[in-house]
Amino acid sequence: MALSRRFFKRTTLIVLALGFAYFAFNFLSVWSAARSDFEGNAEAAVILGAAQYNGEPSPVLASRLETGGDLWLEERVGIVVVTGGGQEGDITTEAKTGFDFLSAGRWTIPGDQLLLEVTGTSTFESISSAAFILEERGLENIIVVTDPFHGKRSELIAEEFGLNAEIVVTENGDASIRRLVQESVLVSVGRILGFRRINNILGG
Repeated sequence: MALSRRFFKRTTLIVLALGFAYFAFNFLSVWSAARSDFEGNAEAAVILGAAQYNGEPSPVLASRLETGGDLWLEERVGIVVVTGGGQEGDITTEAKTGFDFLSAGRWTIPGDQLLLEVTGTSTFESISSAAFILEERGLENIIVVTDPFHGKRSELIAEEFGLNAEIVVTENGDASIRRLVQESVLVSVGRILGFRRINNILGG
């Protein structure tokens, strides 16, 4: 009996240690991705959506749009995909808000180089729909534009759809410890269960 208890205790400690090590690995992955911007080129930029207010981008969305638009201006991408559907009661979508934003100002991206994904209500759904749009055009090398701590999960989701994804992060967005831990948990679980299943459970 004493031997069984020692064995159970030792096994429990090993499992806990392995679980902590796995979470720490993903925590560092999320942290590292938030601080390492890709400096090369790609075929397309996928700008993930964020809140908009009657067609006016929130500061978080505007920062993503500006960052993605600048990639096009610098000729680092040839196509820009703006993503994001609408919430109940919205008069427009995040993607259409992004389209209007990047069709004007210092960017003025032509319509044939500025594509919309208007159905996504989560990161997974937006990247899934964007992947379909890109596949139709034979494009698979992309830069995902999003907030710092959101980068790693977005990269892994894109890779789940067969895209070769790099990350460029904005200087805006939620950089709290709470967000870092949340994303680390999602990445940890998503790598085991798959991000589709996580989306089906959480819708996020």
